[in-house]
Amino acid sequence: MANNSYSGVKNSLVEANHDGEFGCSLKELRALMELRGAEALGKIGETYGDTHGLCNRLKTSPVDGLSGQPADIEKRITVFGQNLIPPKKPKTFLQLVWEALQDVTLIILEVAAVVSLGLSFYRPPDAEREHCGKAAGGVEDETESEAGWIEGAAILLSVVCVVLVTAFNDWSKEKQFRGLQNRIEQEQKFTVVRGGQVIQIPVAEIVVGDIAQVKYGDLLPADGVLIQGNDLKIDESSLTGESDHVKKTQDKDPMLLSGTHVMEGSGKMVVIAVGVNSQTGIIFTLLGEAEEDDEEEEKKKKEEKKKSKKNKKQDGSVENRKKAKAQDGAAMEMQPLNSDEGADAEEKKKANLPKKEKSVLQGKLTKLAVQIGKAGLVMSAITVIILVVLFAVDTFWIQNLPWVKECTPIYIQFFVKFFIIGVTVLVVAVPEGLPLAVTISLAYSVKKMMKDNNLVRHLDACETMGNATAICSDKTGTLTMNRMTVVQAYVAEKHYRKVPEPESIPSATLDILILGIAVNCAYTTKIMSPEKEGGLPRQVGNKTECALLGFAKDLKRDYQVIRNEIPEEKLYKVYTFNSVRKSMSTVLKMADGSYRMFSKGASEILLRKCYKILTANGEQKVFRPRDRDDLVKKVIEPMASEGLRTICLAYRDFPVSDGEPDWECENDILSGLTCLCVVGIEDPVRPEVPDAIKKCQRAGITVRMVTGDNINTARAIATKCGILLPGDDFLCIEGKEFNRRIRNEKGEIEQERIDKIWPKLRVLARSSPTDKHTLVKGIIDSTVLEKRQVVAVTGDGTNDGPALKKADVGFAMGIAGTDVAKEASDIILTDDNFSSIVKAVMWGRNVYDSISKFLQFQLTVNVVAVIVAFSGACITQDSPLKAVQMLWVNLIMDTFASLALATEPPTESLLLRKPYGRNKPLISRTMMKNILGHGVYQLIIIFTLLFAGERLFDIDSGRNAPLHAPPSEHYTIVFNTFVLMQLFNEINARKIHGERNVFDGIFNNLIFCSIVFGTFIVQFVIVQFGGKPFSCVSLTIDQWLWCTFLGFGSLLWGQVISSIPTSRLKFLKTAGHGTQKEEIPDEELEELDDMDEIDHAERELRRGQILWFRGLNRIQTQIRVVNAFRSSISLYEGLEKPESRSSIHNFMTHPEFRIEDSEPHIPLIDDTDAEDDAPTKRNSASPRNSTPPPPSPVPSPVPSPVPSPVTASPPATMPLSPNQNNNAVDSNHLLPEAPKATPSAPSSPLHSLETSL
Repeated sequence: MANNSYSGVKNSLVEANHDGEFGCSLKELRALMELRGAEALGKIGETYGDTHGLCNRLKTSPVDGLSGQPADIEKRITVFGQNLIPPKKPKTFLQLVWEALQDVTLIILEVAAVVSLGLSFYRPPDAEREHCGKAAGGVEDETESEAGWIEGAAILLSVVCVVLVTAFNDWSKEKQFRGLQNRIEQEQKFTVVRGGQVIQIPVAEIVVGDIAQVKYGDLLPADGVLIQGNDLKIDESSLTGESDHVKKTQDKDPMLLSGTHVMEGSGKMVVIAVGVNSQTGIIFTLLGEAEEDDEEEEKKKKEEKKKSKKNKKQDGSVENRKKAKAQDGAAMEMQPLNSDEGADAEEKKKANLPKKEKSVLQGKLTKLAVQIGKAGLVMSAITVIILVVLFAVDTFWIQNLPWVKECTPIYIQFFVKFFIIGVTVLVVAVPEGLPLAVTISLAYSVKKMMKDNNLVRHLDACETMGNATAICSDKTGTLTMNRMTVVQAYVAEKHYRKVPEPESIPSATLDILILGIAVNCAYTTKIMSPEKEGGLPRQVGNKTECALLGFAKDLKRDYQVIRNEIPEEKLYKVYTFNSVRKSMSTVLKMADGSYRMFSKGASEILLRKCYKILTANGEQKVFRPRDRDDLVKKVIEPMASEGLRTICLAYRDFPVSDGEPDWECENDILSGLTCLCVVGIEDPVRPEVPDAIKKCQRAGITVRMVTGDNINTARAIATKCGILLPGDDFLCIEGKEFNRRIRNEKGEIEQERIDKIWPKLRVLARSSPTDKHTLVKGIIDSTVLEKRQVVAVTGDGTNDGPALKKADVGFAMGIAGTDVAKEASDIILTDDNFSSIVKAVMWGRNVYDSISKFLQFQLTVNVVAVIVAFSGACITQDSPLKAVQMLWVNLIMDTFASLALATEPPTESLLLRKPYGRNKPLISRTMMKNILGHGVYQLIIIFTLLFAGERLFDIDSGRNAPLHAPPSEHYTIVFNTFVLMQLFNEINARKIHGERNVFDGIFNNLIFCSIVFGTFIVQFVIVQFGGKPFSCVSLTIDQWLWCTFLGFGSLLWGQVISSIPTSRLKFLKTAGHGTQKEEIPDEELEELDDMDEIDHAERELRRGQILWFRGLNRIQTQIRVVNAFRSSISLYEGLEKPESRSSIHNFMTHPEFRIEDSEPHIPLIDDTDAEDDAPTKRNSASPRNSTPPPPSPVPSPVPSPVPSPVTASPPATMPLSPNQNNNAVDSNHLLPEAPKATPSAPSSPLHSLETSL
């Protein structure tokens, strides 16, 4: 990146050289951050002397940090900027209004209304009016005919209403998302040293000169220079695309970049660039510029696509901008400008761009909306044709009139009226309330889920959660309280069942033990005094280490004294804990020049490396394998079977005579240890967990525990939680055994083998992150059961990232979780509690049911309104429901009903049924029965009123009225009854599983009650005072009572319908399935391969119904709003991410866990498994590479039709490092596998594919 010229960055430099105040200017610091490695060191050396010199120039102390005085902080913000990236401006209300106006059906209506308005002012001479046929004549008096303009105006007015309501909804949603976004950002804190105190401050408050403490799992919030580090390794792939972890040391490469992830170790850095001046910020500013060129770019895109297939080279700057768009913020690889590989990689990516994901529900809804819309279009076209033909036949053939020039406007007026009727049928038929209902329902749920400690980062996760069939949970902190305490110990050859008295341990042993605990626990881990009197002491940092520090306190010693004597800077070398070592070691240099190393780690792993043990009198004695087996049997297994976690503490001396050991050779260093003691740490099960797990099992969800603990501890805890029930036939295995069983002779993972294990597996112990990912992927890809599995995963560590990303829903821990885990997750549990997951399931199922309720209501209205308008038009040559009335009905049933039905609160009864699964249709047979049943009732009533109403109520008939006739009582009664039936049917729609009591819990939902009541009042006003615009006449009390009675009838009829058993009605079909893979013909798949996005709607579009689909434009817009989590509706498809672009911390933070790359670097726990490594790589062509991009720009061998199942963002398929060789190698290496891998990329929720292997 050093060679990038950032000359184009406007308005981000605060040009001023404040040498007077600080010893370095913003420009210098920015230039410094663009250097890497040796160059940077040279520059620091020649300009500042060393990092301490740099700190002095910035007026900060490497030990005590900034003073933290407000004035000083203010000054730093003015000189060096703030750690914020200014957010993109939200759309204004007017822009949203303009977008709502783009809806094609509305445009057609507006045009028709304008034409109708224009024509209504034309008055043909009265004398000739008689020539124009019966229908035109007979206007009683002049005042009436002058009111002809009212209909056109009323249509325009109702269009304005619809538009405003839509725009307001979009606007309030966008506001909600922004609020949520800010909430997520404020949650992000970072540890800095100010005034000698270690404090946590929000990321936005970090300033240049702060001393920040970085540790495993952090996401760096600003650029800085390392001033002290232990074994620090950083994943810089989000900036450079290099997937190898970069080692950072003061003397080789001290430059730390914002937006990168700490994968191992800890350290301190001095912050030297924040906000728009940090590396991440600079890229943002470039993106901001790209935005200006965005519009022209769009036009060029089409041509460029054709060109770029012929010539690969493109102008580099456009290239970079394109990249900014095409990639999601995470894998923003900046490449040297004008690099040909850039263009190449871009091409490759085009071939393999994961399609934009839709959730299961959106997939089903889009498809359903397309089907309904098509039906509506056909109906409305037929309606118009029939009306026109009938009119023509009647006027010119039966009355036998010639076409007179003077009559033309009148005829045109008739045609316009027919056209308006046709369009209103279409408007009523297109269910634009569907996406609105989804959005409202999801947004409402998300808001309420915040109260239940679920912070939802991706909207659709909440609905996917309702379908979950399996949960893979961590043990520590999720199922247990994560308050670790040492309760048993084996020390000085004696097993103590409770913490021993310090007198009973030899003092020499005790001294070494306490020294080891104090220095070999991260210095960020502390035990603080309790917040409330009499409370438990607060544990800060790693909980296992807190337990050990607590153990030291129980032995009546103070670890802080030792830490003050040996500050962190004096530690000679630290091997930090990671998932491969499973241990942590710290080396001290003694006064006589010898070294002493303290180690702690999982007991069965560390004991293998011990060859001595301290005896009862404090001397060392030889520790043979036989002794070790005894110790395991007599001490470790009994501890583990009580659910304790066993940790071994050991040490080793390196005498002066041996010279300095080779610290890089870890295997030699970590051997020949002397065992000090083994402790048993208890982490009590959270009291509410067993109950929550019972609920899950009752709801048809299998809970599995995946933990790094040993198998006995895991089994004991699983039994306490109720994951293992006595007498059941279940598997509990260790990661090593799991790996052995799922791999074939060549060491490759086989799906069939996983399928034999996972249905019975309940506990996976001693598992590595790779095992967790393999298990999750195996369950998701499995086709053993007839129902495809939907898997939720919880995780807190950085190493859980891949599994969280792969899962259908990833839960990260809000308290214990690292930033990396949070970024990879969909939902953050703010209280780290398993029972919150059960709440999420409840809300998710509720969303699904809300949508179904709304559908049941909406479709009934649709069917009835369309049939009434259609048959009424054919028989009486005029629609009984006028355009304006239809628009009002449309408003009730779309906007208001979606609000009323989508905000039903969840009930516990939702947890009594099994999950729906991916292929369950949206409209079940029970719902179909309700829809058709109520439809029949409403049609009978309406047609009776229409054709016999005038006799029943003894009023004038409203049929066959002339063109500008006044409204009639007859048609008003029809309209009123129709609306009242919808209102009562809305109450029926509250239950979709055929329950009898539809009023159950109705008063818990105030929104519902107020909407039903409000609609009734507005309807009353419309009928009594609507007059000509609404084609209404005021009705008498009797007539109102009759209308209400007929409406109320639908509640009674509902009881009749629910008495008919659904099983008897074999003819009922379900509707609204997800698309099955088999439904898509092959040649279409090939065509689709060239498109950037597969979408059911577009597939229909391919078949030619373009007009209809554009009419559904609004659905698309609203679905875009549902996806607004991907951005706050940004123009930038590339950056559509849950993070808005407003926080530097959120930029580029989806580390693309490219499993293909990371796997070879993770030796499995035990050295013996090392040879399995190579094959893992070939096999883990992780599903997002179903078809790897070939090294040359040849089309890939098998079209890959399936959207990436992994992320909601377009991830980089291969590490796009400027060095292309590794790509070539990877690709060739993977090609032979490709045909096999393609057919299954099964977890794509959008297609809910049956895997067709």
